[in-house]
Amino acid sequence: MIGQQTTGAIQGVVISAVSHEGLTVTVNGKPGRLAVVDEQGRVIAAGDDVAREAEAVAVNCYREFWKGQGHLRVLSKPLDAGPSHP
Repeated sequence: MIGQQTTGAIQGVVISAVSHEGLTVTVNGKPGRLAVVDEQGRVIAAGDDVAREAEAVAVNCYREFWKGQGHLRVLSKPLDAGPSHP
């Protein structure tokens, strides 16, 4: 997984990341929202909070990888739950 990853797999959807802006989504050129959807299709959370959480988990995983500390899994947990890795 090191190196450039393939993107563009979702027709009409562009997910972009800017270091000082976070994740954004467009659908056919118009603003979109990221969402967490359960197995029954119910939207559990959507919007900026989901984008920030996804970005934070991805960044923390990336940082742990480069620290070489062996943490290959980073979990999203409530802020008061302690460290974000097992």
